[in-house]
Amino acid sequence: MNLEINGKTAIVCGSTQGIGYATATELAHLGANLILVARNEQALQTCCAQLPTNGNQIHTYLVADFSNPEDLRQRLSNFLVDKSVEILVNNTGGPAGGLIHEADTSTFLATFNQHLICNHILVQAVLEQMKNAKYGRIINVISTSVKQPLANLGVSNTIRGAVANWSKTLANELGQYNITVNNVLPGATNTVRLKSIIETKAAKTGIAYDTILAEMANESPMRRIAQPEEVANAIAFLASPAASYINGINLPVDGGRTKSL
Repeated sequence: MNLEINGKTAIVCGSTQGIGYATATELAHLGANLILVARNEQALQTCCAQLPTNGNQIHTYLVADFSNPEDLRQRLSNFLVDKSVEILVNNTGGPAGGLIHEADTSTFLATFNQHLICNHILVQAVLEQMKNAKYGRIINVISTSVKQPLANLGVSNTIRGAVANWSKTLANELGQYNITVNNVLPGATNTVRLKSIIETKAAKTGIAYDTILAEMANESPMRRIAQPEEVANAIAFLASPAASYINGINLPVDGGRTKSL
């Protein structure tokens, strides 16, 4: 099986922690040059310096805040002038939890911009390069909520669903150029976001943090939550030549928690 991506360049968003950083690390192990994208420059510098290299790889970063899509568009235009990108991993932290009927409309708009609109800007920025290379992998890290809405994550459920359908439409359009578009759907994963969700629930309900964490773990047949590296492995496979005929899918990485196929 050919998993090598030597010489290819990958953009990984949200890459200073959690699933994003684990993905960047795995892609670097497989030979890719990395472009890390996040809003904290100091964290980007630290993570970039820690990525593995075989001596020929070049890792760099782009500071961007996805709350400002037009700023992202301009930064990408300037940054990518002399670069070619074959792999794009769209990965953005979700909004705060809450009941959907209590959500302010501004939260929907902000989340739509941070996720779907910024994803779209990134795709448009690298699309011609992928076409020219006759190799493209677009992987969107979203949520199992696109198959089974998650309680108390109303805004996230809504916007993730929009991203999933946008992705499927792109897959239908871009497959002819040897560009695949797939979604990875993490379940409960040991990340800063999961910790925040648990802390918020604990504060509202009075239930102990460890009790909530144990309940989440037991929802999976594996009886544990995922580590970021386990999700990163799925992303890296989809980015590789070995996944050349996998296109337009939603791939849950949730230990079997989602009850639908």
